[in-house]
Amino acid sequence: MDGILVINKPYGMTSHDVIARLRKKYKQKKFGHTGTLDPNATGVLVVLCGRACKALQFLENQDKTYIATMALGKKTDTDDIWGEVVETRPVQPIENLQAVLDTMVGAQKQQVPDTSAKKIAGKKLYEYQREGKEVPRVFADIEIYRAKVLDEQAMRFEIACSSGTYIRSICRDIAAKTGNVGTMTSLVRTQAGGFDLSQAEDLDAPSHTLHSLESAFETMERVAYEPVDDVYNGKPIACQAEAQRIAITDAGKIIAIYERDEKGVYRCKRGLW
Repeated sequence: MDGILVINKPYGMTSHDVIARLRKKYKQKKFGHTGTLDPNATGVLVVLCGRACKALQFLENQDKTYIATMALGKKTDTDDIWGEVVETRPVQPIENLQAVLDTMVGAQKQQVPDTSAKKIAGKKLYEYQREGKEVPRVFADIEIYRAKVLDEQAMRFEIACSSGTYIRSICRDIAAKTGNVGTMTSLVRTQAGGFDLSQAEDLDAPSHTLHSLESAFETMERVAYEPVDDVYNGKPIACQAEAQRIAITDAGKIIAIYERDEKGVYRCKRGLW
């Protein structure tokens, strides 16, 4: 079983739980996913199967889209409603949520939540917190491409962003910008890796649609190089491609990812056969 499954991750399960369930269902060990979803989040989880797992390094840092809701008045240690409340404050009504979201669009450094798995000095941030130690402040380079209010009263909005963006941090920052404290109350990932929620299937479905590996590389420049044996042997190749990174195909199937090394010369980054 080689290809890609698009699963609608259920509430309350970790991404690893989903992989474990699929391994048992299909009696196959080689599964991996392109981006973790927290247990309390739902939505698109792109799962690689068999040979497709070799492509993980090229697919795990792709852009994503989410729909989130938030509430004002409480701050938690996780920046979402599932954490411990650490502060309460009277709510200052937000008159124009869209205007606040507009100020957050663009490239920026985002403060990573204290409960994240980011590592400092070999220790994850949440480990500092659990040990009662001061949690180092860590900032990540992210970009928000689009932010749109879907329901002003419910504080429900859509965010299109780069990989590594924490939506609960966005909720925290919205609250801070408006003189409030606040938390994320729900999160759904609606798009990831070129797949959207309409393609996501229930984990417990009797069977799942197996998408080709090629469907995840639709935006990457493809080259049908000859002689193709040079590619199978991992040799550098000279071609007139424009992109820094290209997909080499054989009979329409992607067999390797190559990266420009020198002008007109590409070297094998990963064989996928």
